[in-house]
Parts: sequence; C-alpha cells; structure tokens
Amino acid sequence: MPEYKTGDKVKIITEKEEFEGILMPRPEMLEKGFTVIKLDNGYNIGIEDKKIKQIKLIEPYKQKKEKQKKLTVKKGLPTVSILSLGGTISSKIDYRTGGVYADYTAEDFVAMMPELAKVANLKAKKVMSLMSEDMNPDDWKKIAKIIADELNSGIDGVVVTQGTDTLHFSTAAMSFMLKNINKPVVFTAAQRSIDRGSSDAFMNLICSITAAAKFDGAEVISCLHGTTNDDYCLLNRGTKVRKMHTSRRDAFRPVNELPLAKVFSDGKIEVVNRNYKKRSEGKVTADNKFEPKTALIQIYPGMDPKIIDFYINEDYKGIVLAATALGHIPTLKEGYSLMPNLKKAIDKKIPVVIASQTLYGRVHPLVYTNLRKLSIELGCIFIEDMLPETAYVKLGYILAQTTNPKKVKELMLTNIVGEITERSLDKSFLY
Repeated sequence: MPEYKTGDKVKIITEKEEFEGILMPRPEMLEKGFTVIKLDNGYNIGIEDKKIKQIKLIEPYKQKKEKQKKLTVKKGLPTVSILSLGGTISSKIDYRTGGVYADYTAEDFVAMMPELAKVANLKAKKVMSLMSEDMNPDDWKKIAKIIADELNSGIDGVVVTQGTDTLHFSTAAMSFMLKNINKPVVFTAAQRSIDRGSSDAFMNLICSITAAAKFDGAEVISCLHGTTNDDYCLLNRGTKVRKMHTSRRDAFRPVNELPLAKVFSDGKIEVVNRNYKKRSEGKVTADNKFEPKTALIQIYPGMDPKIIDFYINEDYKGIVLAATALGHIPTLKEGYSLMPNLKKAIDKKIPVVIASQTLYGRVHPLVYTNLRKLSIELGCIFIEDMLPETAYVKLGYILAQTTNPKKVKELMLTNIVGEITERSLDKSFLY
C-alpha cells in the first residue's frame, strides 16, 4: 500500500464502503492499527487498517506558507526579548491536519496581535520545548544564563513564556540566580489554550510585553490575569507568587505581600506595592549553581518517619519540610514522631528547614513546646513567611555555595530577593 502523508485528501476503500477525507495524524490515545481521516462534515473517523482494501490519492497536501512582512525597528520604542520554554502561545493550528506550526518569531507574535508592534520592538526565540512539570534545576541553570545574556544585549526587558504548573518554581529560581538584575524579567503563560475563545494568552502576553518595556522595576516577576475577567494582569514578585487554582485564569496570587502592580491591556501600569528594586545599569550575571540533592517533603498525619531516613541514606544535602500551620510536625506518638529521624539528619549536618503548607502567615519557633524542641533542641531553621517552594529553591541555591550549617542558617534567614517579608500582609489573603 503506498505511503501517503498527513494532509493528503484520500479515498479509503473497504470491503463494505468507501470514505473520502483528509488523512490525519493518529492520536496518541488511539491504539495502533487504525487510519484516521477527517470527513467533509468535519468529523474524524478511525478505520481499522486490516479492513482497508485500497487507499487512493485524490489531492496531495500542500501547506500554505504565509508571507509575513519583515518587522521594521521603530525608533523611540523599547526592545523586548521573548523567550519560549514551551507551550503553544505563539503556535498556530493548521485545521486541515490538526497540526501546530510556527517558527516562534517576532513576526509570528505581531501576526497574532498587531497591537504588539505599538508597544515594543520584539525579538523572539524558542529556548526549549518542555511541559513545565518536566522542568528541573538543570533547565533553570540554562534559562538563567540565556536571560542574563539577553539582559546584557541592550534590550529593555525580557518576557519568558512557559507552562503554568511550575512557573512559580522558575520565577523563584531566576530570582536567586540572576545577580545584579537591572531590568524586568517577566514570566507569563496561559491557563487556557490559544485556540479557545476564553483563552487568557493574548491579554497575558500584551500585558507582559508592556511590563517588560515600561515597568520601572528590576525584578523577576509573573504577569497573568488578576481576575477571571479581562480587567488587568498582576505583577507578582517571583518569590512571593503561587499557582492557587487548577484552571481559573486568575490562578496566580501574591502570598503574604501585595502585588507589585496592575498592568492593563491599554498600556497603563498602576503601582500597588513600591517595595521593589528599580531599573539600573551594569552587567547581569547568572549565578546558576544548584544542589540537586535538596528535598521538599509534605508533612501529613500518619506519615512514616523512615521517609526522612530515605533522604539521609540517599546522601541528600538539605531538607525542607512543608509543615502544618506554625511549623508543626508529628513529635509525640512513638512510631510516628519525626524527632529521632530529624536528629539523625541534623547530626549528619543536613540542614532541616521549616516552612508552612498553609502558605499564608508565618511559622514561629517558640509558640508551642514541640516547636521549641524543633528549633532549640534540634536546630531546625524556621523561615518566617517564605513559601515552601521558594524555600526549596533557595536552599538548593545556597547549598551549592556552602554546606556549613551556620552559614546555611544565616543565609536562609537573610532576605535576599524579597522572599521574606518583615510583616506578612493579611490583605494579600483577600487580593
């Protein structure tokens, strides 16, 4: 049987009937041994290969190549570099084949949203193509180096697009790894795919480019919907933001501090929290070391204390516990107390850091007796109102610089890039 390619119009002849349609790629969820075509009525059908007697070519597929005007640099406009780590924010769907195509160029963006050309001169490139849940610290190292190079190239700001699920890990990592940051680095994404009428991609993108071009801060920030409507986007500090909903367009919320600003699609920026580093001059460097043997462990009722032993035996260098409320862990019941196991870790000079899984508010080492045992007797590090994910990133970053327990504790309790607030703002809980 001749080989035909996706997009060809074909006639499929079986023993009982004939079908005409566009040859489609076989979905991964469909078992092998089926040929899929799109009928003229728009529906796809799968035909079992063993029932096919003959396939005839009616019309070969020719992909239409869109001619795009080369963008001209407009004097007086800032220049923004857009880096893609994955996702489909600039991709276009070929509805004939169901495939996605695009070279991720500045021309692609302007073709999608002509108004972007009025905001900034754009540079764009694809850095990698990963689902965000598949990203790891090695990827963060590469990303930090590329962002630093872009910031040093003379542009006015950087926009980074990636998947939403681990975006708050990435913003925390870049916050620590980019030294002497002098311009905004804006992470954005989309909760809903670009081909849906309710997609948040377009507004997130224009607000992010506006922020990268015009915001007077020099921080790693996220920029995504501030409400479920298309009202504005929020700029949230990279170490104080977290994804708080699986699907809502306003899933990314500031935790324990107010957002830095609101950005509107008409170009207006309304500053909410002036506690941020301002734009400056100088060279940005990527201090992108990270200790991969850093653990983040969720505390839960009935957990087996031997979980801690696993990380000790695997030669982990540091542990962050996402404890309950003020920093509680099981300490009393025999067979469930984590105290003996944590003591083994600390005796081996493995720092144990206590964050709160409640997210809002802060841990406290002295309110209850068991908290005092953790802090005074064992020497666990209670890290104020730092998010557990941020604590994990920070600890891995610090352990790549030093493993001295006293120095690790000192640095974990030092506010380096806004990860600790002097006073947690209750207002952020309602924002």
